[in-house]
Amino acid sequence: MLVASLRSPFNLLAGLAGSLAVAAFALWLAAAPMLHGSGLGALTLAMLIGLALGNLTPNIVHYALASGVQLCKQSVLRVGVALYGFRLTVQQVQALGVQAFVIDVLLILSTLALAIWLGVRVLRMDRGTALLIGAGHAICGAAAILASAGVVRARNDQVAIAIACIVLFGTFGMLAYPWVFSLAPGLLGDSHAFGVFTGATLHEVAQVVAAGQAMNPQAAEAAIVAKLIRVLLLAPVLIGIGLWWSRGRTGHEATASVKVPVFVLGFVICMSINSWMPLTQGVRQMVVGLDDLLLASAMGALGFSTRLQDLRKAGIKPLILAFVLTAQLIVVGGVLALL
Repeated sequence: MLVASLRSPFNLLAGLAGSLAVAAFALWLAAAPMLHGSGLGALTLAMLIGLALGNLTPNIVHYALASGVQLCKQSVLRVGVALYGFRLTVQQVQALGVQAFVIDVLLILSTLALAIWLGVRVLRMDRGTALLIGAGHAICGAAAILASAGVVRARNDQVAIAIACIVLFGTFGMLAYPWVFSLAPGLLGDSHAFGVFTGATLHEVAQVVAAGQAMNPQAAEAAIVAKLIRVLLLAPVLIGIGLWWSRGRTGHEATASVKVPVFVLGFVICMSINSWMPLTQGVRQMVVGLDDLLLASAMGALGFSTRLQDLRKAGIKPLILAFVLTAQLIVVGGVLALL
């Protein structure tokens, strides 16, 4: 009776409001002077805040907020992924040229293949965790992990482990890339080439922006657009992940990929609108701001429902996989940038 009483519409709204409050605080914190330019984006901060609150909150509160938290982790997340398309235009992709597109495609495919082979075959990790770590490295960090989690029906602890890996190794790259650039600006040819390399190999959009701005304007512009191409490729990659995941599965497990085209199609539609029916700057900023709030609320909800003991159970294997994937991105990305 107690659990049933905690699933009322009031509790649904309470869980939703709590997740949105965490998201709003994370957005404010990400823009605060002490963290601005640190590469810690609102999504990562929301996840960390939610994780802290969730592990300090009694079980009775978790039960009370469960329905609203679940809504954020599913429906709100899918809307946020769809609206992410308003950050991209086809023209941006065309402006960077074929080379950056080819580099991004090759890196995404090789990173996902390595994640599946090394994670599942060699390290004997579960497929879900290995795939999420691979998606986060290959595409766009936390946003790709969240989107992929909806395809493979990942558990909270699997998503949290993958995001922790992205934060750790992405932050390292964000700090190391500008340092290497300052020592050898001509290492990959010129600033443009180093920017493409940065955008094609760093994980989070916020990390790419922070690293690019620490170099020079030419490198920063190339890095951001190269990164946006990876975001654009999120849609077809999700479809491919859904097809691979459902291979050999039957019944309830096989239906996980059926829902993929819904928010993927929304993503493509939003990108198309932004390309050929551009919004005014004010409206676009409002839509992107709303999308940040929705994605951050999903991250906050995810963190809130994840317990630290679940993360400890994962052991060192996810870190080994993330280290190898990061090294692979740097080596292969550097070679491709030189060609």
